[in-house]
Amino acid sequence: MPEAVIVSTARSPIGRAYKGSLATIRPDDLAAQMVRAALDKVPSLDPREIDDLIMGCGQPGGESGFNIGRVVGVELGYDFLPGTTVNRYCSSSLQSTRMAFHAIKAGEGHAFISAGVETVSQFGKGSADGWPDTKNALFAEAQERSAAGAAGGEEWHDPREDGLLPDVYIAMGQTAENVALHTGISREDQDHWGVRSQNRAEEAINSGFFAREIVPVTLPDGSVVSTDDGPRAGTTYEKISQLKPVFRPNGTITAGNACPLNDGAAALVIVSDTKAKELGLTPLARIVSTGVSGLSPEIMGLGPIEAVKKALAQANKKISDIDLFEINEAFAVQVLGSARALGMDEDKLNVSGGAIALGHPFGMTGARITATLLNNLQTHDKTFGIETMCVGGGQGMAMVIERLA
Repeated sequence: MPEAVIVSTARSPIGRAYKGSLATIRPDDLAAQMVRAALDKVPSLDPREIDDLIMGCGQPGGESGFNIGRVVGVELGYDFLPGTTVNRYCSSSLQSTRMAFHAIKAGEGHAFISAGVETVSQFGKGSADGWPDTKNALFAEAQERSAAGAAGGEEWHDPREDGLLPDVYIAMGQTAENVALHTGISREDQDHWGVRSQNRAEEAINSGFFAREIVPVTLPDGSVVSTDDGPRAGTTYEKISQLKPVFRPNGTITAGNACPLNDGAAALVIVSDTKAKELGLTPLARIVSTGVSGLSPEIMGLGPIEAVKKALAQANKKISDIDLFEINEAFAVQVLGSARALGMDEDKLNVSGGAIALGHPFGMTGARITATLLNNLQTHDKTFGIETMCVGGGQGMAMVIERLA
């Protein structure tokens, strides 16, 4: 059975939404630059040999609509290249990688582009958090129960206990508050993790770590962006601890322990091991296994727990076999809640910071984390890594990779 290997990665800098460095570029133009960059790193691969371009996008409408995966292929001049767009919200471009992995393992292709893009700056009004307002009365009642529990110092209340449906459309910040109630993770712990993310990202920037994975973006006016907008140098616990809760008056989620809204794109080239050998390519990593999970949307932040367990079982490995972990930092509380439930060594987790510092462009994140995880495995001379994330709507996703070069 063929193996699926990653032979190149490319990711853009991550811009802050609306007023950040990438706010003026269209998502298709941004994604096209990253796909082009990833392909340029493997010149022996003829684009006509690529079986599919699979694009992840969390909000595939507006300027990201009309099957942006196909749009990007045509924009690059490859009208012969099929293209599709997939949406698993926060893990959309990890899903695109999973689809390429499965196709190769099934013998239905030898070369794929897995990519992802999100430009929150181009979203329509009212959709900045990625979810419409809740209209269903049962959903609203369930959300009110959770909010009341927070105000009264109670634990998170599962709406299913009252025969109510979980709220698929609950605001992501509300889900994080629910996870804090459910796990008992304190505001102090969350803030310390937020500081850690910023400080680790600052160290990585100063060492040139991110420069090794970032491909500069050329904007419509000809200017070039080459660094992430998000990281804040000199962040301290004293500063972050003074921030006010955003989602509930007595809550724990603040701008200091949650990711911002962002723009960005990333791409991977994934081929079979036989194709890599035929073309003389040195694989960066082998995709070992993947896993997905579902849980109550009200506590979606804990989605990585079962997803990681499934991916480890498929890989026939234990958590102790893994050298480095990357959990997408939608919120500090979900990172801590998932990592502690899984028994992860936090010294091996998000060692170069995460989305609290860098940002989380929904469709980009899966492919971006793959690039960062590979970068860290190479930098620290390690072999096995896991990337995972919670997914809006109540899901989790994970992938195990083995570094080969």
